Amino acid sequence: MEVLGLDIGGTGIKGAVVDTESGEMLTERYRLLTPQPATPKAMIVTIGEIVSHFDWQGPVGCGFPSAIKNGVVLMAANVSRKWIGFNLEEALRELTGCDVVVLNDADAAGLAEMGFGAGRSQDGVVLIITLGTGIGVALFVNGQLVPNLELGHIEVGGKDADNWTSAIVREEKNLSWKKWAKRVDKYLNTMEYLLWPDLIIIGGGVSKEHKKFFPYLTTQTQVVPAEMRNQAGIVGAAIAAATRAR
Repeated sequence: MEVLGLDIGGTGIKGAVVDTESGEMLTERYRLLTPQPATPKAMIVTIGEIVSHFDWQGPVGCGFPSAIKNGVVLMAANVSRKWIGFNLEEALRELTGCDVVVLNDADAAGLAEMGFGAGRSQDGVVLIITLGTGIGVALFVNGQLVPNLELGHIEVGGKDADNWTSAIVREEKNLSWKKWAKRVDKYLNTMEYLLWPDLIIIGGGVSKEHKKFFPYLTTQTQVVPAEMRNQAGIVGAAIAAATRAR
């Protein structure tokens, strides 16, 4: 099935048409900057521009950086608080005239990794952590998603992990890879103690730089880089829409 996948983030909104049977993107990724302030009104306009770019009329899957229930945004960490309580799924259906599925962005990335990336054929407990503007966490138990786990916001050393460990913090604080890796390691060890996963997959843009910080990680659990990388959110959102359409 061909589905338009959308990946909405705090800094960029991107989309592509995906073959959900193979996990391949059938078009070039199209990306626009997230408007600032990142309010529903402004972001809906930008999302509409991306859908129009593809002249799309089929199903749409959309990953959004929040816990999502029945298409409604429940929290706002890296976007305007005006999103809280906003029915994004309904708004996008009205905007596009298409069938739309909205889910947490980390859950979307997780679906892609489990289907076509580093987690394929992996049983047991798999923890997928995306390190970007914030920290996204997806948890799978024997291939089944446990949705909306906002574990990027747990306290580590008395600090919100999202504000202390995300990839953007490394850039803003100009931390060396080693110093930042110690923060990541403390976070991963906390997650390991709470969940005891069988595999941890690290995603986000930094996954392609894994050799610079993986050597400093000390978890008992095997840690591997994501394979889908920047395509994960788009592909996973498309998979979610295709699953509902079946």
